[in-house]
Amino acid sequence: MTLPQDPTLDEMREALAPVIPAHAAFDGWTEEALGRAAEQLGLAPAQARLAFPNGPIDMIDAWYGWIDGEMARRLPAGRLATMRFRERIPALVMARLDAALPHREAARRALNLLANPRNLGRAATLGWRAADAMWRLAGDTATDFNHYTKRMTLSAVHAQTILVWLDDESEDQADTRAFLDRRIAGVMRFEKLKADLRPDPERRFNLARFLGRLRYPPS
Repeated sequence: MTLPQDPTLDEMREALAPVIPAHAAFDGWTEEALGRAAEQLGLAPAQARLAFPNGPIDMIDAWYGWIDGEMARRLPAGRLATMRFRERIPALVMARLDAALPHREAARRALNLLANPRNLGRAATLGWRAADAMWRLAGDTATDFNHYTKRMTLSAVHAQTILVWLDDESEDQADTRAFLDRRIAGVMRFEKLKADLRPDPERRFNLARFLGRLRYPPS
């Protein structure tokens, strides 16, 4: 991204987000990494720091946001529409991981920071945001309680898959893909079980229908 002459804070964040990880892999998510990224883009380090008032967590937040955008670019709506619904979520999870693959050590350092107790709230927010982005891209339109359970479940699956991915040395991340497929299959079995256990609407107690039968008993 080419920065304008006098960039806004949002423009600096957007430009720096994909650049910082290359330096965070060696320097951690620190001011040193931010300074090197800023110099790479022709920004003064002090100027770049203004874009991330909360330091490392804001840098990680910006990078995760860039990953969400990259995921959408790699799997546009037209391509997703050609897939079965069951295939879309695994493809989106892997697209996120593929976007982060060149900076796996930076991802490991980011997770270590997010695991700090004082950062758990922000970590949960970022996990939810990623899951929500994936479900929306997949075409989910649920607005009831399922809207929340789907995102909570995917947040957990996504987090578990990342842990496998961090140490995956198999060709084309085959181990990660296999793990993800197993987890998604387990979730699908659970969703089917929930559907099978859901009461038949025709058999639910209906007060109006009950009173009607009292008044007009079947002949």
